[in-house]
Amino acid sequence: MSTLTPAEKTFFGHPRALSTLFFVEMWERFSYYGMRALLVLYLVQPLTDPNPGLALDDGVAKAIYGTYSGLVYLTPLAGGWIADRLIGLRRAVLWGGIVIAGGHFLMAVPSEATFWLGLVAIALGTGLLKPNISGMVGKLYTEGDDKRDAGFSLFYMGINLGSFAAPLVCGWLGQQYDWHLGFGAAGVGMTLGLVQYAIGRRRLHGVGDQPDLPATGRERRSLGVVAAIVGVGLAALVGLLSLLGQAPVTAVTSAVAILILVVPVWYFWRILRSTRDSADPTARRRVTAFIWLFLGAAVFWMVFEQSGSTLSLFAEQVTNLAVTSGFSIPASWTQSIEPLFIIVFAPVFSAIWLRWGDRAPRTSVKFAAALVIVGISFLILIVPMSAYQDDGTRATVWWLVAVYLLQTWGELLLSPNGLSATTRLAPTGSLGQFLALWFLATSVGTTIGGQIASATADDPVLSFALCGGLAVAFGVVMTLAMRRINALMGDVH
Repeated sequence: MSTLTPAEKTFFGHPRALSTLFFVEMWERFSYYGMRALLVLYLVQPLTDPNPGLALDDGVAKAIYGTYSGLVYLTPLAGGWIADRLIGLRRAVLWGGIVIAGGHFLMAVPSEATFWLGLVAIALGTGLLKPNISGMVGKLYTEGDDKRDAGFSLFYMGINLGSFAAPLVCGWLGQQYDWHLGFGAAGVGMTLGLVQYAIGRRRLHGVGDQPDLPATGRERRSLGVVAAIVGVGLAALVGLLSLLGQAPVTAVTSAVAILILVVPVWYFWRILRSTRDSADPTARRRVTAFIWLFLGAAVFWMVFEQSGSTLSLFAEQVTNLAVTSGFSIPASWTQSIEPLFIIVFAPVFSAIWLRWGDRAPRTSVKFAAALVIVGISFLILIVPMSAYQDDGTRATVWWLVAVYLLQTWGELLLSPNGLSATTRLAPTGSLGQFLALWFLATSVGTTIGGQIASATADDPVLSFALCGGLAVAFGVVMTLAMRRINALMGDVH
């Protein structure tokens, strides 16, 4: 619990400490989205280009992107446990930021080996930072505070300020001058976030300084054992897939994808077993409710997270990006459209939830609507994609603008509200781990989306129809199950 006092200065009506976390997350997202805007474009760029990439096939690049993004959101499972049980939220965020910055600077080195090593470092650092900075935001508010959802929406706007600026800066440097210069600029962003964190430490008033439930010596040793088992298992799986004829890169992406899909099944089974003997009679029902939110979020991110792969290549290969006869915007710049819409609409949604208060739609309603909306955003792309395949007619950029507008509305319905609900559904002592599970939903969805995009790379119309149709279908399922979900959530709105 924080030691914030009512007399303390506020940040747009919220605890002043929120400003520190707001800007740290803004710069972390700048670094991540700056790199993400370049990743797939760099992977597919021909070796003969003056600014050469790795010349990979579109399908392979999409699989790499999906699996890497999935890994970014898988590592918070370990990062949440480390914060909850070993070092506390505050130090986890600090060390995570340091590792992320190091990863970006490794990618700035013009070497394929350091490029892959840097991707791994960013995934590991994000695992420490991402769930735990959100946990610190949750700890700024008391249980039942009606400002909590609005606070998370404001925090979410900071994320999108970084996401908006990153493709413009890193994308321009990477595509127009040198890919590695763009990757290095992303590292500068994370470094600025670390400076902000150090300067604003006093405002946190001890939030996250200590682990909520310190681990025993035996539990500490078990972490190393689990890490070793996962490492050996992944290596064995890569070897097996290679023997079955998969190329090395494909074998790695497939092995990581399998791990990402297995982990949540095991994790929820373990949590449900532990809640059978819980002293809190509502714990098991809340975990079951969270599973529904997890599945809905996974399907949502399956579509949404293809913005850095499928939609990025759609912008590069299918969209007319010419502004004048002599100038076309870089494809990476289209990645700034959705964050710009978030910046515009996040305050609107935040104000709506504050004004409605207890009359606002429940989380289950918001999730169902978000799924239908994000599904439609992909289904409409069947029209311009079909035209391009028929006669080579390039799509106008307004198709992407419409897609990102719909995805913005869906994201604002699902993401900040789901994040807020997660902090309230988490059992005592498991906040960091439950936030990690929330981000694992993104991992699962991104991985599945990457595999679908890779498998349907030769038929983009089928890809849009399949992903969009699945999202709409699950939105309908959640609508039909809404009364059951609400009953499981109890007083969590």
